[in-house]
Amino acid sequence: MTFVRACIFNVYFFVLTLVMGIVALPIRIFVPSCALSYAQAWTRLTVKGLQRICGIRIVVSGREHLPDGPCLLACQHQSALDTLVWMNLVERPAYVMKSELTRIPLVGPMLLLTGMIPVERAGGAKALRALLAATDKARDDHRQIIIFPEGTRMPPGRIGKLHPGIAAMAAHSGLAVIPVATDSGLRWGRNAFIKRPGTIHIVLGPPLACTTKRAQILPAIVTAWETLSRDNGLPLLTPPPVDNSVENSVATSPKP
Repeated sequence: MTFVRACIFNVYFFVLTLVMGIVALPIRIFVPSCALSYAQAWTRLTVKGLQRICGIRIVVSGREHLPDGPCLLACQHQSALDTLVWMNLVERPAYVMKSELTRIPLVGPMLLLTGMIPVERAGGAKALRALLAATDKARDDHRQIIIFPEGTRMPPGRIGKLHPGIAAMAAHSGLAVIPVATDSGLRWGRNAFIKRPGTIHIVLGPPLACTTKRAQILPAIVTAWETLSRDNGLPLLTPPPVDNSVENSVATSPKP
């Protein structure tokens, strides 16, 4: 039955994406200001379909830690669901994403139009300067910036090596960093066709206290994830090596 549910959801997802992608064409041309709300409608329908078809329940706790304005959400990444759910959990989301996604037909142009933040992961100092400029713009537009410091999906109970981009963004922008732990991979793992019924937990923690000190930000994120996981019954985490090369990589970048 789980396999059948997964098949039905995949058909639902691809049909929904195709239809809404085609309908988005005139929106992009005539009412681009509606792009974000339209994208939020697509993700809302996608997530509701996942919940109803595959029997998945999503429980979010710690929302009281979200500030009223812009912030950085440092999220664990275990599932494709992580890239969808924040579109409707915050008012004005802006995902930091790999630039390759902007080249997907129908989807890519909407990602740019909605103010998402593409990153050339092998772009070096030039890419970092572009990331910081995009962070400034998102902050000034009162966006909530969602970033996955691990850069890839990891299995539950493991943390990947954190990349230093979020440390540069936090120190440069002065935005609060909200750590977010999850167990989404237990229900929808990396590249998994099967979506297993049950509950997915998303837990937000209090803002980090050290966001002006670049070398302390990545270890603080890992510690916060470990604490949130332990205190909320999520899979216990194995810490990764932490990359603090951000101290050198941003040396030539403008500071606020």
